[in-house]
Amino acid sequence: MAAYFASITDEQAELISNTPLFFIATAAPTPADVSEGVGPINISPKGGVPLHIINRNQVAFLNYAGSGNETERHSLSGSPITVMICSFESEDAAIVRLYGKAKVTPISESELAEQLLATGATEMKLTPRQVVEIEVEKTSTSCGYGVPVMEFVRERRTVDHGKRYKTY
Repeated sequence: MAAYFASITDEQAELISNTPLFFIATAAPTPADVSEGVGPINISPKGGVPLHIINRNQVAFLNYAGSGNETERHSLSGSPITVMICSFESEDAAIVRLYGKAKVTPISESELAEQLLATGATEMKLTPRQVVEIEVEKTSTSCGYGVPVMEFVRERRTVDHGKRYKTY
């Protein structure tokens, strides 16, 4: 059963600070906001980029060029945002979710850019395009028993990009 909190707890902060991967989910506010070829809900994995805890009710990350920009589009239209962090280690099954609203700011205009760029992606050779700041309204922690135990091998490199599942 999930437990809910008004802000990020110490235990949640530890998992957030140590995760090599997190997921971002946003939604188009209305069906009219869904353009052809773009789904109404976007879920994006974010690896190679740390999720920074600014304070107990704010996190931020660098968003890189290289894919669609649904997080920005949905955030600008007022969509709620959910961040999901999972523990993949055998001894501590857990899922942490952060619920809130996001503000997407160009790198050149963000007060957090310098701090985030200091620990940006090391293996990805993509250009950082924005800072995504999330005001966390509440958090939850759940069991995570459905998350497999996996070992982190390395960050994906630019040379690892594949085209097998892409159509152009």
